[in-house]
Amino acid sequence: MKTAVYDAQFMHNLGVIAQSETLTKRLVKYVSRLAKPAADPTLMTREEFLAKVGEAERQIERGEGKSFTDIDQMNTWLNSL
Repeated sequence: MKTAVYDAQFMHNLGVIAQSETLTKRLVKYVSRLAKPAADPTLMTREEFLAKVGEAERQIERGEGKSFTDIDQMNTWLNSL
């Protein structure tokens, strides 16, 4: 089906649903679940972040850190990750 057909069908069905409070509640509940954003695996607590920073500082103290002489070298390394 083409987008215009989907749009027309959706608007028609939405009009039918809008006539019923029960159907409207069910639609809102369903759309809320459907549109729920996925969990971001990169999010961390403040404590987790500070622990990572602390570990990075210890690696630098042990001489295990990365250093770069110019930004191109750093970007090349970052792009390789």
